[in-house]
Amino acid sequence: MRIDVKLLGPVELHNDGQAVALGSAKRRALLAGLALDANQPVPLHRLAEVAWAGPPPRSVIPNLRNHAAALRRVLGHRIVSRPGGYQLTLSPDELDVTAFRQLTTEGRTALATGRTDTAVRRLTAALGLWRGPAGDDLPRGTALDVALCGLDEDRLHVVEDLAEARLAGGEHHELVGSLRRHLDRHPLRERAWGQLMIALYRSGDPAAALNAYRDARAVLVARLGMEPGPELVALHRAVLDRAPELTGPQTGLTLREPAGEPRPTGPRELPADLVSFVGRTREVAAVVAAVRDVAAPAPAAVVVCGAGGSGKSTLAVRAAHRLADDFPDGQVWIDLADSPTVPAGEVLARALRSLGLLDAELPVRPDERAGRYRSMVACRRVLVVVDGVSSAAQVRPLVPAGPGPGLIVVGRRRLAGLDGVRRVPVGGLPDADARSLLGALVGAGRLAADPAGAAELIRLCDGSPLALRIAGARLAARLDWPIGMLVEQLTDPGSRLDSLVYGDLSVRDSLATGYELVRASDELAARAFRLLGELPGPTAGAEETAVHLGVSRQRAWRALEELVDVHLADPVGPGHYRLPELAREYAGEMAARPVGRSRRSLSPC
Repeated sequence: MRIDVKLLGPVELHNDGQAVALGSAKRRALLAGLALDANQPVPLHRLAEVAWAGPPPRSVIPNLRNHAAALRRVLGHRIVSRPGGYQLTLSPDELDVTAFRQLTTEGRTALATGRTDTAVRRLTAALGLWRGPAGDDLPRGTALDVALCGLDEDRLHVVEDLAEARLAGGEHHELVGSLRRHLDRHPLRERAWGQLMIALYRSGDPAAALNAYRDARAVLVARLGMEPGPELVALHRAVLDRAPELTGPQTGLTLREPAGEPRPTGPRELPADLVSFVGRTREVAAVVAAVRDVAAPAPAAVVVCGAGGSGKSTLAVRAAHRLADDFPDGQVWIDLADSPTVPAGEVLARALRSLGLLDAELPVRPDERAGRYRSMVACRRVLVVVDGVSSAAQVRPLVPAGPGPGLIVVGRRRLAGLDGVRRVPVGGLPDADARSLLGALVGAGRLAADPAGAAELIRLCDGSPLALRIAGARLAARLDWPIGMLVEQLTDPGSRLDSLVYGDLSVRDSLATGYELVRASDELAARAFRLLGELPGPTAGAEETAVHLGVSRQRAWRALEELVDVHLADPVGPGHYRLPELAREYAGEMAARPVGRSRRSLSPC
């Protein structure tokens, strides 16, 4: 049975080519939520957030099961029950969102390599999948909003990518009308204003190109209170000068400055995007939407938080690359991984240096540095990414105070003290994504040759992208090893963390960073962590912990909540906690040796 799920417009479901009536809006929302997280379990609480805009009714679980049963009558074995939720199985070609992203990637690759005709075909096909705003018939105010808004934003970028490809192909006259219609609906798109100016100029109407700049400036000043960005200003000057670059095949806003007037370029400090990045579609979209949503009362800032080894830094880099075009004035990368306690004044100094300030020009006082930073980024499209943050105070001065800059913070803690800043938690990878990541590293054929061993290896890595990358790297380095050999090493009592080391990657070192952070702030919390590694049961309560530690229940509860804040423990009910498998291994090691001693990671080979 072939099914087609369509979310790029009103939600539609086709079964072997026949349209299926879905019924209520909540049922359509349920299908959309399952499809956006296809091939991985979606918990019931998440599905409730998807289907209800406000607090769900007391009968939410029976209602969800009724809707799921109705979908199952159509989808058959494609939708299955999972512990605490449901999972929808889809092939990549059965969801229009996946097809849109694939065509977009192919089109952008073709454009970057000069294959203009191919780029136009692919990008046109990608836009042809759209039938209206994403999830057009779904209720708003639900947990789907972030993903749907992200898709609509992606569509705008593809419209402008296609315009760039058509400009490169010489379609100047033909583009003018479509760009004007695009700007009538989205008047704040500076990239599109620049494309319109180029199209008008190349059509032989420089006066109209200058009028387009005046219109763009009037809209930006009236609606945002800000002047056009440096690219649009440079294009305006090039039109006034009748610069020869404007008549060539160049597209977009990349213009050569006149001799003797070099335009300073902003920093481009983002690390390379990881090729083997898998999954996390919803989380990346949430980060992108939080930073792009400049019209919201909240600042254009987001905290990405999760356990050590969960891939939160990698996710932040992926999102930052997707946002790079929105921040043409520069992207600043600040890595605090090796200096987790660095004060806010030094973080500000690093940002100011990246923005061009010399050491001799740095203000001495932290508050003066904060003021200089705000002045330098005011109304400038600069994206700042700070990795390895351990306290809200370190990055509070960087939170945008107005339109222009954006901020992504990768937190070792939840950083709840950053007022108004949205958060995107990063948990373990679902089994399907874990398999995809492992397959990308060692080859899908090798996993298929030993499905039981692959499943056990994924289980032993406990959803940790870091553990999976290490396991994949070790297997890729030893093609003669069967998967079972590494599984045997990981199941050897007390040696799992010894086996999860490769080069500079170490699960133990990642866990040690979180443990040392806890120990520096609350020694009792560090004792509670070691205690949980010794207790026989999988969970422990605040009362039991208090008895073992010889403190009050309230004090034990605060210590356990400290572990939750640093992602070393998970709450599993009121007053009860558990350690994730790999953290439990490390806690057992800490409990078995004198406090203060550390264990060196062993060589993997």
